[in-house]
Amino acid sequence: MKTRIQRRQFFQATGAAAIAIAGLMPGDATGGNQASAKSGKSPRLFTGCCAYSYHEYLAKGRMSMEEFILKGVELGLDGVDITGYWLKSTEPTSLAALRHFAFKNGMPFSGVACGASMVQTEKAKRDETLEEIKKWVGITDALGAAHLRIFAGELPPGATAQQAIDWTIEVMKPACDYAGKRGITLGLEDHSGITQKADAILEIIHRVDSPYAGINLDITNFVADSDEDQYKQIEACVPYATQTHIREQFGESHHPVDLDRVWQIFARGGYRGYMSAEYEGKEDAMTAVPKLVDRIKMLCRKYSTV
Repeated sequence: MKTRIQRRQFFQATGAAAIAIAGLMPGDATGGNQASAKSGKSPRLFTGCCAYSYHEYLAKGRMSMEEFILKGVELGLDGVDITGYWLKSTEPTSLAALRHFAFKNGMPFSGVACGASMVQTEKAKRDETLEEIKKWVGITDALGAAHLRIFAGELPPGATAQQAIDWTIEVMKPACDYAGKRGITLGLEDHSGITQKADAILEIIHRVDSPYAGINLDITNFVADSDEDQYKQIEACVPYATQTHIREQFGESHHPVDLDRVWQIFARGGYRGYMSAEYEGKEDAMTAVPKLVDRIKMLCRKYSTV
């Protein structure tokens, strides 16, 4: 029988391995070419934006997904992340039309997101969640994207964290097998619930053990003892990041994020992918998102070496 290790021990082991892979040393603040030389992989960082940045407009029908795509063109983005519940339809003809609209406007989809929760106490519910993820793999494929963001979910009353991790793995393993046949990667977000600690999400990714499994790394979502702990958890997860969400304040402390430091971490890790704005502040998105996007563009230019 395999011996189950404690999550804290797992994190210490995998976190150290992740830091070693990324070439990260505590207090190392070098960037650019020096950083990429450590990981052996040159960073390639793209500017993106999540539809959620305009959630107040999309939810109230004041912006369509087509208008969001055009906003991405206006902002000079490299790609946009589509949040599933604002699609006006998931019928094949509607998805084909949206894909064509994006193509004609030169705007790639960096990914798609579905809201299914894998943490379900009942086996039948977990089976339903698997089928829901498979459906969204099909939608992602129809839109021409290669990444689907998924969620574990909140811990149900009476359940243990280890049970929730096991349930997530039970669903995610076959989901990755299914997605992989279509060349689609599943990015598990460190979102509200059991994945808000790096040790838990790393355990899930390692035990799923699929080339089509990764972390949709929101840099502000971790539950942490301090801001320094936030950066350490980001560091540990970067080698497994498949998509990244950028905000300017940590979710718990509301302290400002040192974005330059974050980009150094991703550059040292040799990350290649989207750094997508996911604005959630008090200022109107129409004025706030362009400012955040400009910061992301500047940092991507500064730290991309290819």
